[in-house]
Amino acid sequence: MNFAMLDALAGWSYANSMSKGKKKDKAMIVGVGLDSDGHKRLTTGENFALVGGTEETHEVMTEKVIKINEKLKSRGKQLESVTAKEFDDIAEEVGLKKFAPRKSKPPGGAT
Repeated sequence: MNFAMLDALAGWSYANSMSKGKKKDKAMIVGVGLDSDGHKRLTTGENFALVGGTEETHEVMTEKVIKINEKLKSRGKQLESVTAKEFDDIAEEVGLKKFAPRKSKPPGGAT
């Protein structure tokens, strides 16, 4: 099982339509399954989109995003209204782990 849940608030990935006028900003959680069994999978909800992955991976991503939404609802919050710290706390509560990006080495191996 290999997938990435892209945090809509903490800088992993940000999908936010900066709308003008009376429309409100909308945050989204994007999950990408990095493994495959030959099937194409896409699951969407009000504030999430999940693509790819094996059946097991896609199911786990779906469970995680549903749990995140349940936690948001129990706190009386919307995804776009939580802070990055609050989102990180919720993500950790449902079993997601945040990974720091790898630092690349300059060409030629110099440090």
